[in-house]
Amino acid sequence: MHVPVPILDPNRSVHMAARLGDSPRTMPVPAWPRPDKELPVVNLEVAWVCFSTINHRTQAEQIRERRRSGRDDLFARSPLGKEAQDAQYGILRDQEGFAELKADLKARGQREPAIVTADGVLINGNRRSAAMRSLFVDDDVRSARYVRCLVLPSDATAGELVDLETELQVAKDFKQNYSWINEALLIEELYERENKNFKRVAERVHRTVADVRASYDKIQQVHQLVALSQGTREYVDFIPNESAFDELAKHIKNKTEAEAQSVKDVYFIGTLTGVEYRNLRHLRRPDAAALVLDEIRSDSRLEAVLKEADKGQGTEDRDDDLLDAFLDDGTSDSEPLSSLLQLVASTDKEGTVELGDGSPMEASQLLNGLRRSITNAATEAKEDTRDRKEVTAPLERADMAIGELGRMIQALPRARRYNDWDEAAFASKVEQLEHLLLKVRGGS
Repeated sequence: MHVPVPILDPNRSVHMAARLGDSPRTMPVPAWPRPDKELPVVNLEVAWVCFSTINHRTQAEQIRERRRSGRDDLFARSPLGKEAQDAQYGILRDQEGFAELKADLKARGQREPAIVTADGVLINGNRRSAAMRSLFVDDDVRSARYVRCLVLPSDATAGELVDLETELQVAKDFKQNYSWINEALLIEELYERENKNFKRVAERVHRTVADVRASYDKIQQVHQLVALSQGTREYVDFIPNESAFDELAKHIKNKTEAEAQSVKDVYFIGTLTGVEYRNLRHLRRPDAAALVLDEIRSDSRLEAVLKEADKGQGTEDRDDDLLDAFLDDGTSDSEPLSSLLQLVASTDKEGTVELGDGSPMEASQLLNGLRRSITNAATEAKEDTRDRKEVTAPLERADMAIGELGRMIQALPRARRYNDWDEAAFASKVEQLEHLLLKVRGGS
């Protein structure tokens, strides 16, 4: 998300300057990137301060609100206007833990100051200020009328504001204040801003390079799935699915294109239909799509959906499929679940799916059926993996034993140089090994 250069509201700036004139007190803010860390302290009416519409904690929620309203400029056209502020206030009130935050502020009051721009836009403390506003306006708690704030210089830049937010909110405590989706969106923005350098991003957010790279990879998968949905799914819908996206991103990183596509399609459809990631992980294998297709085709209604999805492909895609079928005697499925994924992702959860000449299928029936098919395929894959492990376990353990024997032979001459070496004890161990080898040869 591009962060615009701050433009101060002159009327609000004048009001702030007047309030600052009455408050000579200052407090140091170590996270402020300038050498002079001292910022003035002022008490502002909680109904007057404005919420930040570039708050990275609410990026995914803002995307949802823009789509719901049909207004791409909902938060950008007039960030301090009533429409944008009411929408942002609603987002903050709907966040998890808001009621608990209100109760804490009512009982103990404001303990840490918020931070605002020179025209009263909150850079840090948006949630607390929203909770205090709700206490004052909705619950008539008079002690919540004023919010204590530290005021930034009037020439603060957009880059400085992002740096400050990152240090205060993200680097300090990523998980408490940010959903993983919003965390990843911020990391993606920082990655672009820091010239695509993961090391510099990691330093900014006090995380490892592996952590920030994983967040970046996960959000790329979410971008794809949201785009496929054509507006039926929101970024916030996938907040509960972090583990699935994490496992998917890690698995496909070094896989062939065919396996990556197969596993990704299965994971995407599984995520959309509510399959538990603990089941999906059994389908991290090259034939994942084939296993799921077998289960789908065993259900006549789901097979009809599959055929309907294939009809929706473009002419060029269908020509490619015909060529694949000719070359492979009709047995190859190139990206076999991609068309089904497109249909499932773009189908409204409350809608229906047309099935040619047959009666439409409720979206809920489709999602339940596919969830069942993928879960069955995962169970089959799990059992197959267990069988394979049972077949290969003796060979794997033999390899480990050979390796250990080799290391023992290398260590033996050095051990025999010491006076306390026990040759008799070693001979006993060799005898045990010979006995075990006889059992191996006998197959018992």
